[in-house]
Amino acid sequence: MSKERTRGLGRGLSALLNDGDMADAQNPGAGGAQMIPIGEINANPDQPRRVFSETDLQSLSASISEKGLLQPVLVRPAPGGDGYQIVAGERRWRAAQMARLHEIPVLIRDLTDRETLEIAIVENVQRADLNPVEEARAYKQLVDRFEHTQDEIARAVGKSRSHIANMMRLLALPESVLDHLASGRLSMGHARAIATAPNCEVLADNIVSQGLSVRQAENLMKAPGGKKALEVKSASSAKDADTRALEQDISHRLGLSVEIDHGKGEAGRLTISYTRLEQLDDIIRRLNAG
Repeated sequence: MSKERTRGLGRGLSALLNDGDMADAQNPGAGGAQMIPIGEINANPDQPRRVFSETDLQSLSASISEKGLLQPVLVRPAPGGDGYQIVAGERRWRAAQMARLHEIPVLIRDLTDRETLEIAIVENVQRADLNPVEEARAYKQLVDRFEHTQDEIARAVGKSRSHIANMMRLLALPESVLDHLASGRLSMGHARAIATAPNCEVLADNIVSQGLSVRQAENLMKAPGGKKALEVKSASSAKDADTRALEQDISHRLGLSVEIDHGKGEAGRLTISYTRLEQLDDIIRRLNAG
């Protein structure tokens, strides 16, 4: 294991950029930042973050339209030699496109594939920009591709080693459960409660459809006969593929957990769950605007 690899990951962004670069990233007026046409910048296909909340992007876009892009995007020359590739700041780049900016401030640095991925992972995790599944997969990339240990990753992102290990264990769950977790329909607490069950897919579906809290799910798993009751899924409560696809589409657009329950006839219920009052305010603002 090389000292260079350990030092680079352990110090995160500051290890791969010099102190002047870090100051420039916080101060768009610094000499290191330069304006580049937004059309010459492309996303990084290895970006660990896959889900971008439409609500958050619109809010950031409105701020950029009013005040401009206050923090430069970190880029490198594109590996294919055509334009630039984003290293850190894809959310800002997407919002700037929505704001119809023609050019944005960037910091251009010559970075390797390893440095690019490490920066992207460390920055996203430290800023809490990733959902649990994205975070777990990001850690797995660092382990599988660059042989970093869980201790090194923990120091780099400011988490405990047990947190890294627990996150990576999530990837053993079936894809349908990971989809619930990534969209926010299931929480980490729910996932831990059902992780060791052989039929966790059915359990996850029923927790979501019944709107059970983590405590309720844990109590059912522990109670005599409770787990079996949770496994039962009547035909009337089963959702068709179209309904689940619609839930996922609305959830991705809002960046919030969405549940659709069809009642008898054409009636039904649409439930949108939020975790912060700012999210509720944004929903109300968008409804009023509509």
